[in-house]
Amino acid sequence: MICVFDVGNTNMAVGVYSKQELVGHWRIRTDTMRTCDEYAIIISELFCLNLNGLKLEQIDAVVISSVVPTVMMELEWLSAKYFKCKPLIVEAGIKTGLAIKYENPREVGADRVVNAVAGFHKYGGPLIIVDFGTATTFCVISQKGDYLGGAIAPGIKISTEALVSRAAKLPRVELVKPKSLLGKNTISSIQAGIIYGFVGQVEGIISRMKKELEFEPQVVATGGLAGTIAGETDCIDVIDDLLTMEGLRLIYELNRS
Repeated sequence: MICVFDVGNTNMAVGVYSKQELVGHWRIRTDTMRTCDEYAIIISELFCLNLNGLKLEQIDAVVISSVVPTVMMELEWLSAKYFKCKPLIVEAGIKTGLAIKYENPREVGADRVVNAVAGFHKYGGPLIIVDFGTATTFCVISQKGDYLGGAIAPGIKISTEALVSRAAKLPRVELVKPKSLLGKNTISSIQAGIIYGFVGQVEGIISRMKKELEFEPQVVATGGLAGTIAGETDCIDVIDDLLTMEGLRLIYELNRS
């Protein structure tokens, strides 16, 4: 059994693989104040409820991708204390099968590398991967599997939080598609601006990327809000919610020796 952790700024995705099959996956809040023991309690309960009482010590390997350095220490301790193994951490120097054409490859976020590995393995190249997380990231992979670069934009949730925190009379709203682009009240007006504003952002960036490239890439979307945005545009070809987890498993297979 392999346990994979994709640690984002807002949420942490946890998955368990039995060989190549994802047998369980969950999303919990990323909390820099939690200790390894607290994470162990949460994960143990998830295992017990969803995987027929799977014990922490039955996990053979742990793979971690994190963009939150302060959580890494606790997850490393979690692996040592409860999983009884040293985790494989996605960082500079591990095998990915990709040539990263960045000025400084160490600057590429672990989540972007993992998505690129899974995307190229599942869909081939060329490819644009859009990840709707705390930040919205756009990554370009060539026909040969080279990571060419990309773009990073503020994510939907943090942009919304910035709006309501700076505008005293604007309320927090549910991030769903409004009935009409022409909002008839404050809530629907905010929803229209957020949803269709980000649709326009995605379409604009993808369109400009395609003009710079010498090939026509397939576009894959992942992340928590991928479905909300992808349903309103024709520029996204595939939605793959579990892309990052599959990338973590693939990186484990490449580095297991």
